[in-house]
Amino acid sequence: QVQLVESGGGLVQPGGSLRLSCAASGISTSIYTMGWYRQAPGKQRELVATITTRGSTNYADSVKGRFTLSRDYAKNTVDLQMYSLKPEDTAVYYCNAYSLGGGNTWGRGTQVTVSS
Repeated sequence: QVQLVESGGGLVQPGGSLRLSCAASGISTSIYTMGWYRQAPGKQRELVATITTRGSTNYADSVKGRFTLSRDYAKNTVDLQMYSLKPEDTAVYYCNAYSLGGGNTWGRGTQVTVSS
């Protein structure tokens, strides 16, 4: 059974940092395109960042230069390091795993709140 579990969310002040981690079980993250998405209240879920099986990363324009996505093959995790957080980064962040054969798998999400 494929399972993604997010951790690391919380409350942080503007300008602060957080590191989100997505732990995968039942799959190897190395053969999936892994990504982080977010959904703010009243808004649609949007892409934050993805990393392909080859290690290529893609970031939303709104987070470029502030967020870094990385894959830990030994731990089978995908981490999102977030710097210079802004109130508009407040959202529930979801981990995603995608492959042509396996389709999409989502985690339950972790709340990130940026507020003073």
